[in-house]
Amino acid sequence: MAPEFTPARAPADSRRVLGACPHDCPDTCSLVTTVEDGVAVKVQGNPDHRPTDGVLCAKVSRYTERTYHPERLLQPLRRVGPKGSGRFEPASWDEALDAIARRLGAIAARDPQAILPYSYCGTMGLVQGEGMAARFFHRLGASLLERTICASAGAAGLTHTLGGKVGMRVEFFAESKLIILWGSNSITSNLHFWRLAQEAKRQGARLVCIDPRRTETAEKCHEHLQILPGTDAALAFALMHELVVHDWLDHDYLARYTAGWEALRERALRWSPERAAQVCGIPAPQIRELAQAYGTTRPAAIRLNYGMQRVRGGGNAARAVACLPALTGAWRHRAGGVLLSSSGWYPVDRAALQRPDLLAGRTPRTINMSTIGDDLLRPASPAFGPAVEAVVVYNSNPLAVAPESAKVAAGFAREDLFTVVLEQFQTDTADHADWILPATTQLEHWDLHTAYGHTDVLLNRPAIAPVGGARPNSQIFRELAVRLGFDEPCFQESDEQLCRQAFGDRIDWDQLLARGYASLQVPEAPFAQGRFPTASGRCEFFSAELARRGLDGLPDHLPNYEPAGASARHPLAMISPPARNFLNSTFVNLRSLRAIEREPVLEIHPGDAQPRGIASGQVVRVFNDRGSYRCKAEVTERARPGVVVGLGIWWRKMGLDGTNVNQLTSQRLTDLGNGPVFYDCAVDVQAQ
Repeated sequence: MAPEFTPARAPADSRRVLGACPHDCPDTCSLVTTVEDGVAVKVQGNPDHRPTDGVLCAKVSRYTERTYHPERLLQPLRRVGPKGSGRFEPASWDEALDAIARRLGAIAARDPQAILPYSYCGTMGLVQGEGMAARFFHRLGASLLERTICASAGAAGLTHTLGGKVGMRVEFFAESKLIILWGSNSITSNLHFWRLAQEAKRQGARLVCIDPRRTETAEKCHEHLQILPGTDAALAFALMHELVVHDWLDHDYLARYTAGWEALRERALRWSPERAAQVCGIPAPQIRELAQAYGTTRPAAIRLNYGMQRVRGGGNAARAVACLPALTGAWRHRAGGVLLSSSGWYPVDRAALQRPDLLAGRTPRTINMSTIGDDLLRPASPAFGPAVEAVVVYNSNPLAVAPESAKVAAGFAREDLFTVVLEQFQTDTADHADWILPATTQLEHWDLHTAYGHTDVLLNRPAIAPVGGARPNSQIFRELAVRLGFDEPCFQESDEQLCRQAFGDRIDWDQLLARGYASLQVPEAPFAQGRFPTASGRCEFFSAELARRGLDGLPDHLPNYEPAGASARHPLAMISPPARNFLNSTFVNLRSLRAIEREPVLEIHPGDAQPRGIASGQVVRVFNDRGSYRCKAEVTERARPGVVVGLGIWWRKMGLDGTNVNQLTSQRLTDLGNGPVFYDCAVDVQAQ
């Protein structure tokens, strides 16, 4: 547990510092950290920031426990045992940075593409994420990383339909009369949206949840459509079918502000509720009732989330759902439309932050982070380029979070792979490093944050000095740049300078300093008169860009690679949403949260458990051709028949046999966006 910091006297120095939650969550809360005598004693939600409203989730409210954790990494570590053994010895910063720069420099002299950065959203910050790090790797000429592991299929689907990652403003959900929570367990992953949904419910709104699992959110909605994984597009088309048949359409909106309506109408008419019911595994009357509610209720809003796009047809599914508000003219109302992500509204000057000009005309290859397991084991070839000789990991834990993790572990176990990990704790990935560099937490550095669930920019100011010898990511990459002889002035810019560059004069910097946040000027009903950020300015049911690439210009339902019941050997579909008290693999090592989650579990429906002789609390083996994973069973109707739920993401070394649920997931990619298919995974389960 975190040590207690309770001075016996009144603190000589007591202050409150404004910051921002750095984690991969749509809420991007504004934080207030209370500091006494240089020690952070409390982290709270900012009551003056409307989206936060003074409330934090159970995870981030324990942020001091994370910052002062007894297992926090506070000095550089050099490997002294075999890869993966977790055996290290302390070293000085100069020793570590000198050795790393020498090794990277030697590899870069042969071919800098043999060096790969690997990062994602361990922090969502523009500065400690891909700010100075991107400058460093661009100047080096390293391989580029295609960052796909969470949201790229849905982002592509939204972009090819609405023109970008844009949608309705989240605060107006409170005025909606019908809210469809599509693939969103908001209580777990979008708490502040749930507060808005509850406000709407108190005003008479109907809440409908679409999810293969009976989540905490589904239990509190009026209706739950418990569809099979990967069937969302089929359901969306059946809703369109009913809207057409019953003429619950806004013909004026369709004529003025959409492109490709006649072709989409023809495709929708092939999807009767009966056909969709067979595909989705739910009763046809449920589909009809939802269609009628959506077609006749004004205003109606859809909160879409990313779970539904982690399947083969995830991009097309996001496209199909994103089409729905234009059929009914829901966009005319500020409380109508759809929201998957609001991140496209932010005018971030990424070129100023990341400096792609430092490539100086070079065009390095791109490696998809979702296929890291295969790519670390891939030999040099004319098609692939050089074998990966070095990986620098920051803001990520690929051994826990990447698919088909047996291959990921085998790749990182290569003795000839030089691995540097910037981390706060000794994760599964850090165990495989040659050097571990201790990184600061959010309370210890400058950063600037956008959001994907609201439309405010948030500034994070350091509340305390770095604990021990920890350093910000930005500082580490600056110091490596110096050692490699990179003398461009951009490597000398401070974190505060980077924060100022991110938006230029598009955001009031003085307001950020004073309040901790500044709001974007987004119209209340942004698409009431069309003006979508597409090439045509319309909602594009038919995408000319996709057609030019030889793809279907219309959305369609694409069945899963591994649908439930399709394989006699592996008849169960498995999805792996986050456990309520974890966020990806972050917070797994906090004892207070781990005590709530207890241990890795697999939820299984009684109808699937009984013939397998499985009871709650029993150890089970979950397996397919990619591997096996042992955990405890929880027999529950939260799981629907034919679908098991492997709650994640536990660190591998905390599992019963040193693995986690990603031992079973595949490296196949989605239809659009080259994303992973975590929820497109067939397994079977045996009692142990």
